[in-house]
Amino acid sequence: MSQFVINLLFVGASFAIYIGIAIWARAGSTSEFYAAGRGVHPVTNGMATAADWMSAASFISMAGLIAFTGYDNSSYLMGWTGGYVLLALLLAPYLRKFGKFTVSEFIGDRFYSPTARMVAVVCLIVASTTYVIGQMTGVGVAFGRFLEISNTAGLLIGACVVFAYAVFGGMKGVTYTQVAQYVVLILAFTIPAVFISLQLVGTPIPALGLFSHISPEASGGEGSVYLLQKLDQIVTELGFASYTDQHKDNLNMVLFTLSLMIGTAGLPHVIMRFFTVPKVSDARWSAGWALVFIALLYLTAPAVGAMARLNITNLMWPNGTQGDAVSVQMIEEDARYDWMKTWQTTGLLGWEDKNGDGMIQYYNDQNAEMAERAAANGWVGNELTNFNQDILVLANPEIANLPSWVIGLMAAGGLAAALSTAAGLLLAISSAVSHDLLKGQLTPNMSEKAELMSARVAMAVAIVVATILGLNPPGFAAQTVALAFGLAAASIFPALMMGIFSTRVNNVGAVCGMLAGLGFTLVYIFMHKGWLFIDGTNSFPDTVEGSMLGIQSTAIGAVGAAINFAVAYIVSLSTKDTPQEIKDLVESVRIPAGAGGAVDH
Repeated sequence: MSQFVINLLFVGASFAIYIGIAIWARAGSTSEFYAAGRGVHPVTNGMATAADWMSAASFISMAGLIAFTGYDNSSYLMGWTGGYVLLALLLAPYLRKFGKFTVSEFIGDRFYSPTARMVAVVCLIVASTTYVIGQMTGVGVAFGRFLEISNTAGLLIGACVVFAYAVFGGMKGVTYTQVAQYVVLILAFTIPAVFISLQLVGTPIPALGLFSHISPEASGGEGSVYLLQKLDQIVTELGFASYTDQHKDNLNMVLFTLSLMIGTAGLPHVIMRFFTVPKVSDARWSAGWALVFIALLYLTAPAVGAMARLNITNLMWPNGTQGDAVSVQMIEEDARYDWMKTWQTTGLLGWEDKNGDGMIQYYNDQNAEMAERAAANGWVGNELTNFNQDILVLANPEIANLPSWVIGLMAAGGLAAALSTAAGLLLAISSAVSHDLLKGQLTPNMSEKAELMSARVAMAVAIVVATILGLNPPGFAAQTVALAFGLAAASIFPALMMGIFSTRVNNVGAVCGMLAGLGFTLVYIFMHKGWLFIDGTNSFPDTVEGSMLGIQSTAIGAVGAAINFAVAYIVSLSTKDTPQEIKDLVESVRIPAGAGGAVDH
């Protein structure tokens, strides 16, 4: 049986399960569409939250970013995991006790302002749309490879699948579909990692294998050597930065990690999951279980990245870095390189024998020592012309020459990760449009049936928009998602924190704070990315990247959050105090007594 047929079987079977669950759990009311009827068990909700959270960025892209950068990109792990601790301790139980359907509804009621609710809707849509672009990018990568079609065609097919099960199921259908998707994605991520860890270091636990001695075959015949030690040696010999050293400046690393943390705690599609449980105490338990389920992947990801980088480098230099690079003939004839030919068809991997020597040199041609070595050997630039980092995890089983069924399982897992989060994000967007914008403001007398239909139409429109934007994303999946976290950190998180823990922040302060945080962050990202030109030219001035102490666009969300907090407090202190009934409401939400038995309000 061909690999293509095996991929179809795994992907087709998983999709049949998802769509079957969505039909079984089809939402019949707005309560079921927005909050699954508030009847989801904490363990079930924790698993669904983990699937909602472990998106294409976590499953597909994060290990690739770690693999090609090393220690510096461990910020993704620290930020995303730390954010869940903030969410569990500071937000989830209080928001559940408030008893609303959406984040925007909480902000509107807490700050006693329809304007605040509408600004929150705008912030939510901007952050969620940016996030869903990253998911659709991952969908295109996975579908493109495993159906052996172009990245664009894969993205379009993925959009149709999301439409099929998310539009009709709502939160109820999405919740139970995500439970199935979690099982698929965690098996798909860990099983190949176990195989590769056994190959390289002889241990079935990848997280331990990362710090173990590698086998003589993988070490090139050397004596006892640690995996990371060998990887450092190889990449530095090829002119790349050391894998285990820190190269990113401390300011960007701290701000980026903080941006991911508070962005996590402010993401609407994650917060919405805690509205689905019966009690306030269940919200805490859901967050705890989600951390357990997430840890299974996050403890494995660094090992996947390091082991994949080592395998790729060994394949590109089969005789060692002081010998010959891989030959064009080997790529054409050796089964170990079949993965390169299949990924080439997606447009995400490419190579070129620039100097016609029959070899494909892979090295850092920006490094002075390697440039000198290249000149001495007649090399003409790095001949691995394209290696999209998002392909690494999906290609990992093929690179390691694992069985065909493992590759098929990886196909299903990658798609499960991207589709589960895409569904959650699209649900957050549709809820904001139908419940907060239409029902809450424009047509308050709308019937429940009409509201349910408007929610489904809004989700369908959001899928179309996300697909169009996903065709030309602003970076790799994880990088695009990082921008979304920055936007959520700068706009939504401060409003939620001040709404829960401060009675002094009023409606005017909250609105001004959200607008200031979102506006600053958006403008900075657009300028830093070169999408907003101030000199009328086709390029961005060289000074812009360093205009804010060299802060990168993915790290600016933490600064935007600080601006949000500052503006909100300054404006609040300069305007009328919060009404007493709102102060009483805030105090009642924070009272811990009886929280374990608190039910809907």
